[in-house]
Amino acid sequence: MAQNVMITGTGREMALGFNFVRRYLEQGDTVFATVRKPSPALEKLREQYPENLHILTMDISSTESVQAAAEEAAKVVDHLDLLINNAVTTSPDCGKEFRDANLDYIAGVVDVGAVGPLRVIKAMLPLLEQSAGTALIANISSEAGSIGKCYRTNMIDYAMAKCALNMGTMTLKNAFRGNEKLNIICVHPGWVRTSPAQAAAPFDPYDSAEILRKLFEEKRCDFDGPVFVQYDGTEYPW
Repeated sequence: MAQNVMITGTGREMALGFNFVRRYLEQGDTVFATVRKPSPALEKLREQYPENLHILTMDISSTESVQAAAEEAAKVVDHLDLLINNAVTTSPDCGKEFRDANLDYIAGVVDVGAVGPLRVIKAMLPLLEQSAGTALIANISSEAGSIGKCYRTNMIDYAMAKCALNMGTMTLKNAFRGNEKLNIICVHPGWVRTSPAQAAAPFDPYDSAEILRKLFEEKRCDFDGPVFVQYDGTEYPW
């Protein structure tokens, strides 16, 4: 059955968000693809799917912007079945070691990467609660957000954002407990080739999007299983 899907962070053709959009459109779903700035790649894709692809401008660091996007979506559909929080940012010092990194960048990265998805969830909750079945919220996390598996000495801004996103996910899991209209997970997608600098990564973004699409359907009504999982559905350490 076709569903209504919202995906954040979809503007880059090589990245995971854009390829989520492709995969869900190919399934015949109605897709709301959100971007912070115009994306020629998305505009071109809309030419192929003029009825099913809706592009929304949304800055997840702004509650006002997120709420405006929610109002626009509500003009098109009366519910959402799936929300994929994929948007993220890093600072210019992400790759630097702790001694050399400007720590003043961290708060902005955490605001976008962890608070931003919560803003989106809160704004879209009325639409998600109107799904005919169980609406799933899938937060794209990372192994970098795992305290138990932490090995890096850099990327502190990105890692802290993903760790905070994981905590937000688990807190909402507790808040939704007993409500079979809503479920939430966070997912480590594996190392995906989302830029030329990641040419060595094992996962193609288009293939990865399909792996995760299937995983989301498996996890949609899994209320008692692990909340933080990797791409194959197995539990990932917090």
